[in-house]
Amino acid sequence: MSKLRVALAQSAFRVGDVAGNARLIADGIVHARDALGADLVLFPELSLCGYPPEDLLLRPSFLAACEAALDELALQSTGIVVVVGHPLRVDGALFNALSVLRDGRVAASYRKQVLPNYAVFDEHRYFVCGDAPLVVDVGGVAVGLLVCEDVWHADRVRATAHQGAALLLVANASPFERDKHAERETMMRQRAGETGCALIYLNRVGGQDELVFDGSSLLVDADGTVHPPARAFETAWLAVDFDGATRRFSPRLWPSESERDASALAYRAVVCGLRDYVHHNGFRNVLLGLSGGIDSALTLAMAVDALGAQHVTAVRLPSRYTADLSNELAAQQAQRLGVQLHTLPIGAAFGGFLDILAPLFADQAPDQTEENLQSRCRGALLMALANKFGGLLITTGNKSEYAVGYATIYGDMCGGYAPLKDLYKTEVYALCRYRNAQVGEGEAEVIPQAVIERPPSAELRENQTDQDSLPPYEVLDAILDAWVDQERSRDEIVAMGFDRDTVERIVRLVAISEWKRRQSAPGPKVSRRAFGRERRYPISNAWR
Repeated sequence: MSKLRVALAQSAFRVGDVAGNARLIADGIVHARDALGADLVLFPELSLCGYPPEDLLLRPSFLAACEAALDELALQSTGIVVVVGHPLRVDGALFNALSVLRDGRVAASYRKQVLPNYAVFDEHRYFVCGDAPLVVDVGGVAVGLLVCEDVWHADRVRATAHQGAALLLVANASPFERDKHAERETMMRQRAGETGCALIYLNRVGGQDELVFDGSSLLVDADGTVHPPARAFETAWLAVDFDGATRRFSPRLWPSESERDASALAYRAVVCGLRDYVHHNGFRNVLLGLSGGIDSALTLAMAVDALGAQHVTAVRLPSRYTADLSNELAAQQAQRLGVQLHTLPIGAAFGGFLDILAPLFADQAPDQTEENLQSRCRGALLMALANKFGGLLITTGNKSEYAVGYATIYGDMCGGYAPLKDLYKTEVYALCRYRNAQVGEGEAEVIPQAVIERPPSAELRENQTDQDSLPPYEVLDAILDAWVDQERSRDEIVAMGFDRDTVERIVRLVAISEWKRRQSAPGPKVSRRAFGRERRYPISNAWR
């Protein structure tokens, strides 16, 4: 058995940018061969077209562009073996494929065998399942190819090993999910133990609409030794030497991940998703309403970390119910982060709406209508600023609020991206504490402690707090996690120790708020069940 140097492109490949991705791959081929001295270079799943391409795959012209780009890349495969992901048309069927490029041609293609069709995945909409393993010889090493979901199925991995593979290359586009890393590493260790093969797990990085890909590429020796994962949420060239005799790896270029804390990874996932969403959609600047509350405080810190303070604008929108402390805390945070802060009182706009509505509201007592109207004044002003100055308005609602409808449609839900959309309120607090812990010795915390400690409030009426109409967030979030993320029944949740009436009320609020969530801005997935493309419930729904 020979030794093999493998280069890995833990990189971001934009959906739809076939020409741009092809240039990145072509440059990567040269870099891997000439600078890293690699015998083989591996690119992620569907790297040529970006993942997930969704209904772009239904356009013949898109597939034709991918085919032409692959043929051009094949011509550049001299002095190195290239493995690249792309859509493959064969006799009218479409496959999620890896092709082996060598000596100026497409030498072989592997077709993904297990197509995920759960959670955020709907690959059966586009692809046909492959039905055969593929093992190729590279410098005397038998190398088997797999794509993402394939490696989670032991029978597919064993079938490749039975073809004589010593090394398995797994090309992935696997979205980040909190607590997924340990599960992934355990599975990879099992596959090595079951087959006696060493495995390389290469994952792409970057944000794509609601999805964020973390990288965190892995090496697993044939004896089950798991090497430290590559740095998460960062593009990197990785290089490793593989000894075919011992079936072990010697990393040569491998910046490894040092943070394993759930809050740290979730924070970095949101920052990555926000940065890429803004840039991929042609924006340079963002703005947000800064209330002096914890949600907007965390959103501001994330925006600054993602884009830089010079690209972030904060706006205070005080009303007659806004506490002086709220204005002061918003000013403190803007100053600490170096962000420009504007103040637009909404009293005149709110009063104008009330005057217009007065003839119709004359015999009606004030209620939630007037509260929502204040929020809609704010939304209109923020959208006007975004329209006039060209920035992307980001909204600040969290998963707890979206779950139970504690957000105003066309008000505080206005915006093009919702960074906290998949973070429960208790997680917002945890991420604030994480971010404050990152400041240097002697530096001020970026999120003032008073923001974290004060009772949360929408400040839409006198002396209002969130707990006037919601249970404590520790209770609310535990019920929501059980109902939404774990999909437990009411009886199961009550058996966990929660009050039945409270459970019934929360479940009802989740159901009747579906119409709001359907109109909400996209936000980055970090949990097992994110609202949006992952959790899709009917709006008109009689099941309770």
